[in-house]
Amino acid sequence: MLDNVTINQLRAFVAVCEQGSFSGAARKLKRAQSAISHAIKALESAFDVELFERNTRKAQLTAAGRSLLPDARAVISRTEEMKNRAGAIAKAGVPQVSVAVDAYFPRAHLIGCLQTLQAEFPTAAINLRITTMQSGENLVLDRVCALAVTIEDVPEVNPDAIERHWLRDAKMVTLCAPSHPLASTPGPIPKDEFGRHIQIVVTDNQPKAEKAQQGVAGKRQWLVNDLGAKRDLLKAGLGWGHLPRHLVAEDLASQQLVELERRAWHMRLLTFVISQRRGYDLSLCESRLVELLGNPGPLQGTPAGAPSPASRKKA
Repeated sequence: MLDNVTINQLRAFVAVCEQGSFSGAARKLKRAQSAISHAIKALESAFDVELFERNTRKAQLTAAGRSLLPDARAVISRTEEMKNRAGAIAKAGVPQVSVAVDAYFPRAHLIGCLQTLQAEFPTAAINLRITTMQSGENLVLDRVCALAVTIEDVPEVNPDAIERHWLRDAKMVTLCAPSHPLASTPGPIPKDEFGRHIQIVVTDNQPKAEKAQQGVAGKRQWLVNDLGAKRDLLKAGLGWGHLPRHLVAEDLASQQLVELERRAWHMRLLTFVISQRRGYDLSLCESRLVELLGNPGPLQGTPAGAPSPASRKKA
C-alpha cells in the first residue's frame, strides 16, 4: 500500500498541518479543497491510520498524525534536495574526478582539499585511490585515473605517455625508535653505519619495484607496501627509515620516534608532482583540485621562495 503514496499527498498533509485547515492548505497549494481532502483520504488509506480527528472543526492531528508528520517533512525535504541536484546536473553535467594520491602525501591537507572540492562542486563524482611508488602512474596509463600525485624521484612508468608538473615539496627525516641502537649512536651517523641495521622501505608489488627505491643505505631491508606498517615497525624498534616530517610530527613530539642526524648523506626534499597523460585537458573541477593540492597548507618543510607550478613543469 505504501507504494501508492505520492509526494503531492505528503505535501497536502504537511500543508493542512501548517495552515490549520483544509481550506488554508488549498489556498497555499493553489488546489481545490476537494483535492486536498481526497489526498488526505488516500494517504490515510495507504497508511491504514487516521491522520486527523473527525469530530473537530479545526484540522487536529491524531497521535498517528503527530508521529508521521516529521517523516513527511523529511521526505519532502529530501525530494527538494534531489530536484535541486538534478537541476544542477542537467545544467552543468556531472563532473568526474579520478585521482591516485601517493601515501606519502600529507593526509590532512588532502582531506581539506577534498572537502573544499565537494563544497564547490557538490555534484562531482570523485574516485580516489591511495597508492605507492609507480602504482599511481600505472592507473593513469590504464585510464582508471585521470591524475596521479606522484613522488618525483619515482621513475616514470612511460615518459612518452606521461607528463609531470611540480606540485609541492616536503621535508624528509630519518628516524628510529628510542630503543633502537642507532638512537644511542653519538654524533652524525655515516651511511655505512646505517647499512649495518635493518631499514624499513616502502615499495609496491610491481616487478622490479626495488630498483625505484630512494634513500636506501644497504641491503638489509624489510619491504612493506603500506606506510602505516612502516611507521608501526619503526615505532616498535625493528628498524630505521625515512618518513615525511609532517607524518611523524606527533611521534617526534611524544618521543615515540627520534630523529637521526646523517653524516655526509644528503636527503633531498620530497617533491610531489601531478602526473597526467600527455595532451590531456583538465576539466574545471580537476584543475581546481590540482590548485588546492598545490596551495600552502599544513605541510612543513617547503623552502622559502619555492617556484610556482608554472615555473617547474617537467615535460
